[in-house]
Amino acid sequence: MAARIGILETGHLPPALTEAHGSFPDMFQRALAAQRPEARFVRVDVLSEPLPDPSDADGWLVTGSRHGVRDALPWMAPLMDFLRTCVAAERPVVGVCFGHQILAEALGGRVEKSTRGWGLGVQHYPLVARAPAWMAPLGAAYASHAVHQDQVERLPPGATVLAGTAHCPYAALAYGDPERPTAMSVQSHPEFDPSFMRALIDMLVDDRGLDPALAERAVLDHPVDNLAWHQIWADFLASRA
Repeated sequence: MAARIGILETGHLPPALTEAHGSFPDMFQRALAAQRPEARFVRVDVLSEPLPDPSDADGWLVTGSRHGVRDALPWMAPLMDFLRTCVAAERPVVGVCFGHQILAEALGGRVEKSTRGWGLGVQHYPLVARAPAWMAPLGAAYASHAVHQDQVERLPPGATVLAGTAHCPYAALAYGDPERPTAMSVQSHPEFDPSFMRALIDMLVDDRGLDPALAERAVLDHPVDNLAWHQIWADFLASRA
């Protein structure tokens, strides 16, 4: 049976970026469909649509967003309830950037704006010394695009740190048994390619007041390990099909 992969959209890109690169769900669907061509996708915009039943997909992925967990918008508390239900039922969940953060909040962690400033551009994340076997495609570390100020600052109970840096200590997390987790999440954006990352940073400078000097220092041309994460996500989200 083909896996049903759910994508929960938690943020909208500006129209110009969407026209050129697709929406957040478009990026994830392209990445996952390349690994699982037979998969069927369930896409829900949680900003404007009712949350589905957790059983409507075999696994759920929560996208990034321009919003922050501390914004406490009306759709966030129901989303956290949904994520807790999925984890309790051992229905796979993947969180990416904002998805990483709201999953941590839902399960008892704490997200704050980092006192260490922006995480921007290609970042290098060493894996923990005894990483689970399913992380083998990443080797000893992975490189990934990051664009965030908020991050997980208090580890949720039951979470295992998979990778981290001095700037972002909880960069990748697993919940439950690390070898067979019920949920996993990453702070960075393995769905972003360099052209989108450049366009996004330019937009942040022009429209959101990002310091141009900071943007200029962001490394964007270093190879990233996107495909390894796409493989991991696809296998995990289809694992209960």
